[in-house]
Amino acid sequence: MVFRMRLSVSAIFVLSVISWLTDWVAAQSVKGDFGPVFEEQPKNTLYPEGSTEGKVTLNCHVRANPHPKYSWKVNGTNINIERDSRYSLIGGNLVISNPTRSKDPGSYQCLATNSIGTVISREAFLRFGYLSQFSTEEREQVKVNEGTGLMLPCNAPPHYPAPTYRWFIDEIPNFITPDDRHFISQVTGNLYIAKAKTSDTGIYSCYLTSHIDYATTSVFSKAIPLTVLFVGETRMHSPHIRVKFPSETYALAGQSLNLECFAFGNPVPTIKWRKLDGSLPSKILESINKPILHIPDVQFEDEGVYECEAENSRGKDSTQGRIIIHAQPEWLQIISDTEADVGADLDWKCAAAGKPRPTCRWLRNGQLLTSKNRIVVNNCALRILKLVKDDSGMYQCVAENKHGTIYANAELKVQELAPDFQSKPVKRLIPAARGGEVLIECKPRAAPQPNIFWTKGTEILSNSTRTTVFANGTLRIRNISRMDEGKYTCFAENSKGKANSTGIVSVRDATKITLAPSNADINLGEDVVLQCHASHDPTMDLTFTWSVNDSPIDFDLMGEHFHRVSMRETIGDLKITNVQLKHSGIYTCTAQTVVDSASASAMLVVRGPPGPPGGVVVKEINDSSVLLSWSRGYDNHSPIGKYIIQARTSLSDEWKTVRTVPQHIEGNAETAWVINLTPWMDYEFRVIAKNILGTGDPSLPSQTIRTREAAPTVAPSNISGGGGDQHEVTMLWMPVPREYQNGDGFGYIITFRKEGTKDWKNAKVLGADSSRYVYRNDTIASYSRFEVKVKAFNNKGQGPYSQSAIVYSAEEEPSVAPSEVSAQSLTSSEIEVSWRAVEQVTMNGILLGYEIRYWRDNDKKASADRKRTPGLELSARVTGLRPSTLYHVEVRAYNSAGSGPPSLSTTVTTKKAPPNRPPGKISWRSAGSWVKIKWDHVKAFENESAVDGYKVLYKAEDQSEIKMIETRKNSVQIPFTNDMSYLVMIRASGEGGDGAAAKIRISKSSGTSMMVNNSGAQVLHNILFTAILTLTTIGCLEL
Repeated sequence: MVFRMRLSVSAIFVLSVISWLTDWVAAQSVKGDFGPVFEEQPKNTLYPEGSTEGKVTLNCHVRANPHPKYSWKVNGTNINIERDSRYSLIGGNLVISNPTRSKDPGSYQCLATNSIGTVISREAFLRFGYLSQFSTEEREQVKVNEGTGLMLPCNAPPHYPAPTYRWFIDEIPNFITPDDRHFISQVTGNLYIAKAKTSDTGIYSCYLTSHIDYATTSVFSKAIPLTVLFVGETRMHSPHIRVKFPSETYALAGQSLNLECFAFGNPVPTIKWRKLDGSLPSKILESINKPILHIPDVQFEDEGVYECEAENSRGKDSTQGRIIIHAQPEWLQIISDTEADVGADLDWKCAAAGKPRPTCRWLRNGQLLTSKNRIVVNNCALRILKLVKDDSGMYQCVAENKHGTIYANAELKVQELAPDFQSKPVKRLIPAARGGEVLIECKPRAAPQPNIFWTKGTEILSNSTRTTVFANGTLRIRNISRMDEGKYTCFAENSKGKANSTGIVSVRDATKITLAPSNADINLGEDVVLQCHASHDPTMDLTFTWSVNDSPIDFDLMGEHFHRVSMRETIGDLKITNVQLKHSGIYTCTAQTVVDSASASAMLVVRGPPGPPGGVVVKEINDSSVLLSWSRGYDNHSPIGKYIIQARTSLSDEWKTVRTVPQHIEGNAETAWVINLTPWMDYEFRVIAKNILGTGDPSLPSQTIRTREAAPTVAPSNISGGGGDQHEVTMLWMPVPREYQNGDGFGYIITFRKEGTKDWKNAKVLGADSSRYVYRNDTIASYSRFEVKVKAFNNKGQGPYSQSAIVYSAEEEPSVAPSEVSAQSLTSSEIEVSWRAVEQVTMNGILLGYEIRYWRDNDKKASADRKRTPGLELSARVTGLRPSTLYHVEVRAYNSAGSGPPSLSTTVTTKKAPPNRPPGKISWRSAGSWVKIKWDHVKAFENESAVDGYKVLYKAEDQSEIKMIETRKNSVQIPFTNDMSYLVMIRASGEGGDGAAAKIRISKSSGTSMMVNNSGAQVLHNILFTAILTLTTIGCLEL
């Protein structure tokens, strides 16, 4: 509920005045008196027991004129506000001071009354929220063996509404997080542990939290000591569901619903939910494997039987329950304010949906109505015969079931007054067409219904062949002539008085169609003009309207095809452009004035391609053919010349034209055989009709059918194989696609023999997706040739063999080692190894290449690094070595089975490392189109290789081309272009490789410059340049 500050007496007075003024202003804005209409009704309220607010307010406000008086009921009994000081009214609001749970809970209703009548509000329930303390009695200790399930009861204290339950162990805030092993029921509050562990030993307390509006209250129970006893090897057991949802659960549509299910077991069971009479809706898939199945916004389609299944490796357990959805009443039809004449009958109906089906009762001015004398109450229907003035008042239809009550309100005004033409007099001037007819209405306001008669001049009119006075007072004159012009007066009289009203009839020339539209017959997409001319009385305006098949043509909405041709008043031609098949029909032109109209019609026939055939049915099904039948579609006024049949399979969405018998299907046919179909395939069929004007739309697809099974007709392809383990033959093939399998029970027969032998061996492999068979025999020599062929089979028989292919048995490692192995050091980190080829390259298999193994002098051979050549090269380089290090090297041949025996090993020592220092004290001077760069010589340390020279790489800053100069000097000249900067990298080189680089940037504007250390140069260099130089130089440095 909403809490408000305590109001002083003066504040209450001010609010009362404001409320009265608001009602008064609203009432003055509406003419006349009217009964109370609710603008605010009391709502269900939850009041926290012991709240410091000290009062509760139930709101009620109506709009009415005269101003209403308010009263209240509690549990159907009137509240005496004047005698009980705890009650007070502020406007229509009821304020209860110092409310208590012992006196004030219940159903409250507001009544509003004025001189028109009384209405009563819907029920609002005042409830008190509370949360008592747990019992102070000590809880008993619980002991269980490890591996068993256990339940700790919460024994929650009295409360309202439902709280949330948690448990903590030892102390707050060590709250237990629910998981596969722990579950806290939000129905009972009990804690369940599926499989106890010794680590679960501790002191447990149940913790309740109640949320009432913005107030939150929490209490917790006395501690429950839990001891889990160690038993060593725990016994496995199947699940046992300990938390079960009810066998029947009722829920209101639109609310949320939770079903609980939890099981003990070892191993810990998994939970799975299913709906036995349907699929689980997507909105609950998130909780399908959780102990609580949460169903938000339940609807009637969620009704059904739900099952919870708990499963572990030892077994299963399940429980079931039905969800039944009910609904509160909801209006389908309500009553509305009604004005009725004295003596008339009143029939009111209201209708409400809900489950259980709502029943209705009726109230008048807050009092129950029952069938008596003139009043007939029949559930949701009310009838009052021969109304009298006292029947006026406020009526309410009340629909209710056990889940709620709704009210529909309306005011009944029973009128009694003398005839009065002030609001609806007889039309002053009544034009009428010569030869036509005219209707003159007479509708005075009167109650009860008056007697009516007409006069022309002083002549009283009576019914004749030309003149008729209807029961509702309307006068009709037929076959009008100039003699009918004159004054016509309607006289009305009832028990309260009499009145009359006069109009003048003026006769005009009749409207006539002078050129009627003609029938037309055109082809799809053409244009046509339907003519329509008319004559009319010149004193009146003439308009033309068109309709097709009695439906008016809206030129604004349908202007793409329909156009008016002429703007002359007497011409109303219709032009239809790009005519479509849907435009066929009867077109009616109507020429109309305010007095009469004339019409003429014509038939428009649009010829076009045929419409879709109907009712495509598969009559007979064979393995490669079916018999189709269909019904003729609309030919669109051009005879059907032929039919085309199309089909699609479950493997593709594409429709394809199929072969048929007869090959050409005549336009009068309604059956045909479809041939050359694939056996055991799902098909849909459709039929398309053609005529001389084109091809029509296809029919709706037939139902999906499956052709009958047949033996395979296609052989497997891509027969190959090889590899595998010793004494094995591995045979491979491409699986037969689904469209060629022709039947169920699909598999393969593999037939093979060793080349040169007579007898074939056979093996059968099941499964359409199978693609491999391995034959093992200890007598199979390595790399032996086998002839292999494969065919498919299914339930109906066997298919043709594939072509034979040669497949080799598994290879053995090469048995011969390379010879004449040598190794040469190239740099400090790279060597080159060469050898003589192995001669017997095909004895044990196909030689794939050579493997180099190398290890340092002090390392074990088993830790050797390896490098394999990708082909049959007779030399290879090994990189990433350490400088000045002795390496042992050997070479082996390898194939798919592995590596062969090693060659004799050789040794090689890598060269010393290149100088680690970059060139220093770099300076440069530009002269004309050249720039000269100088640097100090690099001196190698004892453990570094001697400096043989220098490599200078340079590039223009805005170009990608990199150039290199090698020199033994400590200077170099490079070409220089005006207005261009250069990026330069210098490094020492020797037999150990290239040393560290110095990088500089040179521009024309720099003139003479000097770089005294490499860190300064590093600041100047461009990062991108460094990357490009490094990658591009790899090849250059080998020169």
